[in-house]
Amino acid sequence: MPGFRYSLGGETFRFDDLRTLLARATPLRSGDQLAGLAAGTEVERVAAQVALADLPLRVFLSETVVPYEKDEVSRLILDNHDAAAFALVAHMTVGDLRDFLLSDAADSAMLTALAPGLTPEMVAALSKICRVQDLILIAQKCRVVTRFRNTIGLEKRLSTRLQPNHPTDDARGIAASIFDGLMYGSGDAVIGINPASDNVATLIDLLHMLDAVIAENEIPTQSCVLAHVTTTLQAIEQGAPVDLTFQSIAGTEAANKSFGISLALLAEAHQATLALNRGTLGQNVMYFETGQGSALSAGAHHGVDQQTLEARAYGVARAFDPLLVNTVVGFIGPEYLFDGRQIIRAGLEDHFCGKLLGVPMGCDICYTNHAEADQNDMDILLTLLGAAGINFIMGIPGSDDVMLNYQTTSFHDALYARRVLGLRPAPEFEAWLDRIGIMAADGTFAPNPLPPGELSHTVLRLGRA
Repeated sequence: MPGFRYSLGGETFRFDDLRTLLARATPLRSGDQLAGLAAGTEVERVAAQVALADLPLRVFLSETVVPYEKDEVSRLILDNHDAAAFALVAHMTVGDLRDFLLSDAADSAMLTALAPGLTPEMVAALSKICRVQDLILIAQKCRVVTRFRNTIGLEKRLSTRLQPNHPTDDARGIAASIFDGLMYGSGDAVIGINPASDNVATLIDLLHMLDAVIAENEIPTQSCVLAHVTTTLQAIEQGAPVDLTFQSIAGTEAANKSFGISLALLAEAHQATLALNRGTLGQNVMYFETGQGSALSAGAHHGVDQQTLEARAYGVARAFDPLLVNTVVGFIGPEYLFDGRQIIRAGLEDHFCGKLLGVPMGCDICYTNHAEADQNDMDILLTLLGAAGINFIMGIPGSDDVMLNYQTTSFHDALYARRVLGLRPAPEFEAWLDRIGIMAADGTFAPNPLPPGELSHTVLRLGRA
């Protein structure tokens, strides 16, 4: 598409290649401005969006935004493309695809079948010409269901990651947060700790603690300590009880190298975790986190806009059949997403793109303290993502992560979303909450502030061990 031109409002705009067209069509965000990729005016942005809407989907199979021969993520995307699944929409433009996905003809079953035929660049392009209600309506029709010890992603369900971080990895503090979260019905997606250090011995201690909490209380959930994948592999070699292997990933080979990973290393970790065979309902054993701006912050963006690269990260994720994929949408900072408006739009785009690609999307609905955002912005994004059918969100005591020093969603926020939108936890976890006396099947909480049985004793005892 060299030398592509489009005229609008008496001006003629030139977009030299697909990479440029995608960047100029992106809704305004500070990261693209920082990289010098953003449209110079709103007129140029609209011209690019109109030109993008007229672009045949087949172009994305012949022109790459990062060269095939130089980037293993590009090779993964194109080599794994499912031509048979793509045949349904192969004759369409980006704008045609939007119209089709908004129609009643595109139901959940059809979108599931279509997912392997879509590339990350296609869905990124599509998101750029969608308004907010389009991002919500289309994503709401996408069902991506995964299983380990429970079932995540079913319709009218909203799961939570119980995130009991502690600035010194103190087991007592972690145990208190776990107990607090369970009492509010949090933790069905995963009980997942961000460790303060990447020490193997600390990782193994935390894994044993989480495993004992889950086993002794017969909680139908899974645990994860979000250490680097190489650290987790060492823990597996030493016999640690690893349920899920975690890793942050990005949309280019160079950005992943900055994280100390490659596709081959992820494949090794995937196979090692599968071999443990710890799942009872399924074997989705990977947990990935992403975020718009990660490639740019590593100087590894190849002149591609941050939202397109974020979608490419989901192309990496889906190759490994993860249980959970989480866009940590506002965590990287205002250099990439400046304010609440940009964070809200980015969170909806990320969820939309991941779901269309068949990825089990969650969102850390968050912001850093130096961003132009507040908890009201997060309430808006939480409500919109709940309506859009997000698989899971974060649950943290009081919304304030005392180890990572950022603001996210609390146990109470998840209860709000479930109540207002008529959502429920994963079915197996919901049955456990009812059985132990924390939350009844109708979603109401027991009047007694402590549940019956040994939950409080075992969790807090393990924290003292």
